[in-house]
Amino acid sequence: MTQSKESGLKFEDQLKRLEDIVGRMESGDLTLDESLKLYEEGVKLSQSCTKRLDEAQKRIEVLLRTGSGELKTVPADDDLKPKKSKK
Repeated sequence: MTQSKESGLKFEDQLKRLEDIVGRMESGDLTLDESLKLYEEGVKLSQSCTKRLDEAQKRIEVLLRTGSGELKTVPADDDLKPKKSKK
């Protein structure tokens, strides 16, 4: 649970705030100005959460066993890419 540099909120708190914003907007009880302010806040929170998830994914490594039996680590992105089939 790391804190965001932009808002000072933990990721989980940002996500909860985003869920609250969506709930309030779906209620239909807001003025146009309130809706716009919440929408703008929601976009910023969404961008911050996405950025933090992307950063976390880059840090994840996957342990793989090579053909010779050795273990090695590779970035998760490499492991998640579709393997080209040999024809």
